[in-house]
Amino acid sequence: MTNAETAQTAQTVTLNDGHEIPQLGLGVWELSPEDAYASTRAAISAGARHIDTAAAYGNETDVGRAIADAIAEGEVTRDDLYVTTKLWNADQAPGKAAGAIDTSLANLGLDHVDLWLIHWPVPSYGRYVEAWRALIEAREAGKTTSIGVSNFYPEVLDEIIDATGVVPAVNQIELHPGLSQQAQRADDAKRGIVTEAWSPLGRGLLDHPVVTAVADEVGASAAQVIVRWHLQQGIVVFPRSSKAERVKENLAVDGFELSDEQIDRITALDDDEAAAGRVGADPREASFGVPEE
Repeated sequence: MTNAETAQTAQTVTLNDGHEIPQLGLGVWELSPEDAYASTRAAISAGARHIDTAAAYGNETDVGRAIADAIAEGEVTRDDLYVTTKLWNADQAPGKAAGAIDTSLANLGLDHVDLWLIHWPVPSYGRYVEAWRALIEAREAGKTTSIGVSNFYPEVLDEIIDATGVVPAVNQIELHPGLSQQAQRADDAKRGIVTEAWSPLGRGLLDHPVVTAVADEVGASAAQVIVRWHLQQGIVVFPRSSKAERVKENLAVDGFELSDEQIDRITALDDDEAAAGRVGADPREASFGVPEE
């Protein structure tokens, strides 16, 4: 066991629209419906108040069921929770986004989400400016409190902001040791956009000798060290796991801090050929999930 016993629940980050987002939560990417339900219940029980899902994950209904059950059992109220979902690529087509948010809300059993994101820019499809206008309309209609993007990079951020005058509240990008995304994080910060991390634990990093050495030094697990690395840099992070005990462990990061030197050692994994690189697609090239024309 580690020296971190309870979930971090209080720390929030203020978005550029004035709303606050819990900095640590649960992600449910690649979780089966059954695992998404169980992990969401475990996370809420452990003190997490931020749940990140997406239409494309196929588990919105199960996340919504877990939320409803937690509310029914008196663990939380709806106002205690911060729920994010995302517009899938095919639904960037004209006229589809409005129906997509309604479908997501029905799946989740909610009358609004706290944050709605464009999942990928899909530059080859060229619909992200229209999609961004649809998100703005959804916010104005009260179907989402805040709006943002995922996997966006400077050129496409320029386009949506120049076209609408509305700056995304967040940009959710692949981010982990070995892909610390310092240039994109700096660009987000310059614009007043909060950076969120997906795949925050990366792949194969929990056994990396640099990470395990730091874990030994601070008396925490490798996963907790990586989560702490994100939090101390101001990144919003939501690790995922299908195992309840790992969900709780990933959230229990209040009992220690990393030194600047330890953070730098982990960040230097960007230069480690064995650790560096993407888990997912390059957003400048990704073209999946859109209809053929």
